[in-house]
Amino acid sequence: MHLIQDEFYHIYNRGNNQQPIFFNSDNYFFFIKKIREQLLPVADIISYCLMPNHFHLIVHANECSIKERNSFGGKPMQEFAYRVGILQSSYAQAINKKNNTSGSLFQQKSKAKILSEDIDGRKMSYLENCFYYVHQNPKAAGIVDTLAGWPYSSYMEYVGLREDGFCNRELFLNVTGLTVDAIKCQTDGDIPDDDIKKLY
Repeated sequence: MHLIQDEFYHIYNRGNNQQPIFFNSDNYFFFIKKIREQLLPVADIISYCLMPNHFHLIVHANECSIKERNSFGGKPMQEFAYRVGILQSSYAQAINKKNNTSGSLFQQKSKAKILSEDIDGRKMSYLENCFYYVHQNPKAAGIVDTLAGWPYSSYMEYVGLREDGFCNRELFLNVTGLTVDAIKCQTDGDIPDDDIKKLY
């Protein structure tokens, strides 16, 4: 994982062998707490959604994200990537201890997909599509009927149903030009498969 300052990224990972990584409500909220502690100090969190066997984050890389530090074995690593490793490792250790299990909880490494590309000299952004896609996950999976019915995503934060959030709403709204009303109207829309492929 290598980030470029001022770019937006889709960060994601799933359970090893697609196994669950969240087993109850406490697990979800513990992971959200870990996001606050580990990632918020070194990146702008734009949105997130935690699913039973995987998670999605959209982040904006800032100056702190790309600072290099010595990591395991002394190899240089960007601060954000280091913190993602700590987040997953500490969460997995806590879950294994609580469930009396052992072994890898997550697939090897989280992936980071940049949400823009240059096409014929023009910069294309997939930030808005990714934002909608991330929040649509629980409904698309048939877990809930409405996006507001899933408490483990940032959707309620964006539509004013949760006040204790930590996402940088102002940055996202400024960059995309979206309004809260537009988000409420458009979040249930279908995203074509070809557009989804660009998010991974």
